[in-house]
Amino acid sequence: MRTTPRALLAALALSPLLVGCFASGEGGTSTGTGGGAGGRLKVALAVPPVQALSPYSNDATVLSKLSVAEGLTALDQNGVAAPALAKSWRQVNATSWTFELRKATFQDGAEVTAESVVNALDHAGAAEVKPRVLSDVTLTAKADDADTVTLTTKTADPVLPLRLASPALGILSPKAYGKDGTVSPVGTGTGPFEITELTGKTKAVLDRFDGYWGGKAKASGVDVIWIADGTARANALRAGDVDIAEWIPTAQAELLDADTRHEVPSVRTDSLILNSRSGIFTDATLRAAAREAVDASALVDSVFGGYADPAQGLFGPAVSWAADDRVEVTGRAKAATAAQVKGKTKGKTLRLATYTNRTELPEAASVLQQQLEKVGFTVKQDVREYTQMEADLLAGEYDALVFSRVTLLDTGDAVAYLASDYTSDGVYNIAGLKDGKVDEAIKSAAGEGDTEKRQQNIMRAEAEILRTDAVVPLVHEKVVQGIATDVEGVLLDPRERSLVDVDTHLK
Repeated sequence: MRTTPRALLAALALSPLLVGCFASGEGGTSTGTGGGAGGRLKVALAVPPVQALSPYSNDATVLSKLSVAEGLTALDQNGVAAPALAKSWRQVNATSWTFELRKATFQDGAEVTAESVVNALDHAGAAEVKPRVLSDVTLTAKADDADTVTLTTKTADPVLPLRLASPALGILSPKAYGKDGTVSPVGTGTGPFEITELTGKTKAVLDRFDGYWGGKAKASGVDVIWIADGTARANALRAGDVDIAEWIPTAQAELLDADTRHEVPSVRTDSLILNSRSGIFTDATLRAAAREAVDASALVDSVFGGYADPAQGLFGPAVSWAADDRVEVTGRAKAATAAQVKGKTKGKTLRLATYTNRTELPEAASVLQQQLEKVGFTVKQDVREYTQMEADLLAGEYDALVFSRVTLLDTGDAVAYLASDYTSDGVYNIAGLKDGKVDEAIKSAAGEGDTEKRQQNIMRAEAEILRTDAVVPLVHEKVVQGIATDVEGVLLDPRERSLVDVDTHLK
């Protein structure tokens, strides 16, 4: 039996609205390409692989979206930890949990054992760049017997079962892990679909894995193509070249047939990230000036076509408890005047970056450029595909970034997002933020097991982060997914971690 506290799980669940949206797509007139029921699905994804689908990069979400790899746990429709490769678990004490494994087989034929689980988690912890989900925890795994694993953390981690549902902690066969630190999910996962071919950053072929413990998938396979341009993805769906196209740009959404357009409330927030580590925004008064210059409401209709809400903070309306617990932001630096901005930045250009994988972001960057220039900044944009700029972003090569982030992606718990993005040693700290009060606030939230108090601490941490002006929230997005009318069983997931599973198929 699981002993995860009921109160904690209940309050971590998202609102009923999200439950209704995490459902199969509706049927209708056939426009698909897979050749009938049981055929192959054709899927267009937006962000090409950064590291050959390594689970330790942003590629991890691809492995979960396509049901290639699994963790010990999964998130159910309400954001609660549910069994996956672990059939049950119990908390031994404040820092130790025991997990009982189900009978399962890797796609290369090896059995899933406690040792293989330990091996996978040890590699994740030892990775040169740690998965974001491990930013605020040190995890030790031990095999008790062939089917039992005990996981221990240095400090209490009340949401460990949620953390283990992260796509970055998927359990792969021992053959996946190279001596040089590389990790390959090709033929080494446990999910109902096996990657049999990966062609650079353009295509992947997945075949049904008939040894899947959860039963035989209804589709015989999935053919994936990466199309970074959103308009091109929408066109591919309209032309019948693909059955599923994710992240349809808002400008294209109204051009799709109504029965192929599926709007999903999202935990995605778009923000202007300011580099507080180096460059002009090490000056807090300039960060404050940028924050005051931004009018995010101008983006909602002009850029997002109404498929967004003005941001109230880091967490939007899809995080049901955030608004009630939001804390007033105090202690911000005084914004530099336009004259002061011109004087402090004389001869310096604000390097504003964004990426093309989400069509709205370059448009938003152009609007923000105009707003920033009105208060005295000289702005130059750098717009590229995300995979071409991630290393530079993490290295602090830009002054500002127009960024789209799924705030509950890594664990379903907001603390992991805050820790990875805003703590001094966070592995995804693009803002370069180093602030003792922020670190302490996030640490306080991480250690709180009472659900209501944890949520309150999260919102106190949000206020501390916003105080620094290292991030200026812009809008809370609504995601539009394109699905051909002869496809059933597509998962419309507010967290954008799931898309295709055993029940997804052509009629």
